[in-house]
Amino acid sequence: MAASAFSAAAPSFRQAMAWLHTWFGLVLGFVLMAAFFFGAMSVFDREIDRWAIPSTRFEPQPMPSYEAILRPAFERMQPTQQAIDAMAPRVDGPMPERFDTVASWSAYTTHRDPVLQLFAGYQVPNAKDPDDAIWADATIDPRDGAPLPVDRLKVGSGFFYPMHYSLTLDWKNLGIWIVGFSALVMLAALVSGVVMHRKLFRELFTFRPGKGRLRSALDLHNLTGVTALPFHFFFAFTGLVIFSATYFFPVGHTQLHDLHDLHAEIESRELGLPHGRAGVPAGLANVDAMVAEAQRRWEARGMAGDVGFLVLQHVGDANGYVSVYRAGTDRIALVGQGIHFKADTGALLREDPPASAVGRVAEFLTGLHLQHFRHWLLRWLYVLGGLLGAVCIATGFVFFVEKRKRQHAARGSQGARVVDALAVTTITGMVAAALGILVANRLLPEDLPARGDWERYAFWGTWALALVHAGLRSAPVARGLTNPAWREQCWAIAALAVAAAVLNWITTGDHLLRTLAAGYWPVAGVDLALLATAAIAGTTAFALRRRAARAVPLAAPPHGAAHA
Repeated sequence: MAASAFSAAAPSFRQAMAWLHTWFGLVLGFVLMAAFFFGAMSVFDREIDRWAIPSTRFEPQPMPSYEAILRPAFERMQPTQQAIDAMAPRVDGPMPERFDTVASWSAYTTHRDPVLQLFAGYQVPNAKDPDDAIWADATIDPRDGAPLPVDRLKVGSGFFYPMHYSLTLDWKNLGIWIVGFSALVMLAALVSGVVMHRKLFRELFTFRPGKGRLRSALDLHNLTGVTALPFHFFFAFTGLVIFSATYFFPVGHTQLHDLHDLHAEIESRELGLPHGRAGVPAGLANVDAMVAEAQRRWEARGMAGDVGFLVLQHVGDANGYVSVYRAGTDRIALVGQGIHFKADTGALLREDPPASAVGRVAEFLTGLHLQHFRHWLLRWLYVLGGLLGAVCIATGFVFFVEKRKRQHAARGSQGARVVDALAVTTITGMVAAALGILVANRLLPEDLPARGDWERYAFWGTWALALVHAGLRSAPVARGLTNPAWREQCWAIAALAVAAAVLNWITTGDHLLRTLAAGYWPVAGVDLALLATAAIAGTTAFALRRRAARAVPLAAPPHGAAHA
């Protein structure tokens, strides 16, 4: 009796999981598609940067001398007018003409960066929150300190990478919240998918491309979902862990604000690092000597000595100190092994001890997600995992539409037509938009004011055109046929990809034969990826054309059926 009751309940539970999986995937799949696709591209964001900014096409550089390169660059930095205008409402009284009280100077680089990122924080007189600072950033050539023009967009690290985790919606961290919620729902969708598909091992080896579009789409959806299941689960989970501070910020910044400040003060005292400024002017000892001492100490512990992050806190104050962090490119875990010195004397203040067991787990999870390591094969596996995630979502969209469009066509409903147009926009339209920004990057004049903004406009404009095109061409879906926008946007992708590679050759002279002969893989790799994208898109367009030629439209629904 109990067994029969359980067997009767089991199908309903699986059906509930199927409903959860379908509708969660449909509603939030559009966001997850962007997270996976641009996450895959972000694995090689620095290489895309070099393709997009030809003046940075030289070999990665180590952290340069502070005295010779960094100090003059820091001293030139000031916040932009945009940052000043954003800070003004948080200040009682007028904003100063110049910011001279330096809260921190920092320089950051990786083993893949030819250029160096600088950040500067300044205290603001009469700020409503004394801990509130105004920030400036710059990018310099570490060989001579020459600044890059501020309007040059780093397409990889400055646009594709933020698209991956924030959709570039910065207001109130809205994009981070949307992507985070989608990642949380994705975990539920993964669990419900496992419940739905009981024969996971068989589906790992099942793909029947000749069985019709519906069957092959489902096979590919299952195959990519099962193959990369650990990857999808792990990256959704670690992404939530990395941004947990952002998700808890509203509580911590309001209800726990005073407690947080007290904890920071106690922690600084225990670590032997000053928490705030003393208000007593002080000089700065030789920072290069401090860096050399940090490298000597890392070498004594059997560690690589590349400097990844250099921070000067409370510059010009008696409580100032200098922190030198190791790049940690020799391991997966995101490690810093910071060594801290008193700024005015160069005396050692603290050498970070090995992390606790919990800390090591956190370092490993964070490092595995952010991939600061040198392991190139693992990087390509990340790209594969991200693209498998994108294919899984794309085939889920296709299966949803294919399964319903003839039913909707028979009833005169437009639901499948709307979903199909959105799916076209999300899949082929997103790829076309990514290529559109690369084409614009090579077409726009180098001296065009606000050049980076125009590149962003090209991206969003291309995507908007893809949406309009997909909607206008979706009428055949109402007759049970395939939207021709799929095929036409594949042709557009092929044309844009070839155009980007050709324009790189015309505008810089760095054609494939030259970059391959020189072994300059950052640019050669991007060009090869563009040509591969063109080949895949062209092949797909041919296949869709053949399928469309064989398709049989559904008879038009009876008059008034749409309103039945």
